[in-house]
Amino acid sequence: MAKSKEEGKLRITQVRSGNGRPQKHRDTLRALGLLRHQHSVVQKDNPAIRGMIFQVRHLVEVEEVEGKE
Repeated sequence: MAKSKEEGKLRITQVRSGNGRPQKHRDTLRALGLLRHQHSVVQKDNPAIRGMIFQVRHLVEVEEVEGKE
């Protein structure tokens, strides 16, 4: 069997408001776990999360996190 690669983690911070944005973008922010402006969450780094980040890339900042959080 193939050896399972450990997934990294991403810290996602909302840096711009979702107000006035399309409903789809606001729903994506909520799905990422972002509740308000300047709020940060840590999510697993996987293709689904990367796709959501891509959709709202103009509203968030992303950085890789090392270690346990």
